[in-house]
Amino acid sequence: MIQDTRHALVEAAIIVFNEDFSAALEKVAERAGTTRRTLHRYFRDRKELMIECEAEMQKACRIANESAYQLSEEPIERLENMFNAGLECGVKSAFLRKLHHQYGHEHKTHSKTCKEYDQTTSLWRIHMVSLREKGLINKELSMCWIDSFFYSIVEATTNMNGGDDKQKLHQLAWYSFSKGIGL
Repeated sequence: MIQDTRHALVEAAIIVFNEDFSAALEKVAERAGTTRRTLHRYFRDRKELMIECEAEMQKACRIANESAYQLSEEPIERLENMFNAGLECGVKSAFLRKLHHQYGHEHKTHSKTCKEYDQTTSLWRIHMVSLREKGLINKELSMCWIDSFFYSIVEATTNMNGGDDKQKLHQLAWYSFSKGIGL
């Protein structure tokens, strides 16, 4: 039960802080179905909770991306699999990027969390660069633009609560992304 509560608090924090980085810890506890007092039994403060959130997001996204990469040898299928893994990570993927590109973050290659972020995103970047060099995607698109485009689609898809079914949303997201990069 301890691990379940801890995990629920981390998952709730990822959702709450992705929507509002400055949200009160009470919102996190409420989302997790517990109290702030219980939250503090597991985490001393917001910083400790954020460290745990970041570690969870790194792990989940890295595993999803690496698993997706292994599903195919064909470059475009591999890209689609990795794209779908990013969609599956959803809020975790979007929030992880926000942490490393917003909120006053200064990316430092010697920082442990920055190294882990680079490791989490490196397979995606290496594959995208390879596709661009092979002429399979538009060579004029910078990696910065491709990354921003990808994460905006992830966020838009994640924010689509209800309405379309998940499979249809993933198909629409892939269609938008693939056309946007010139496939």
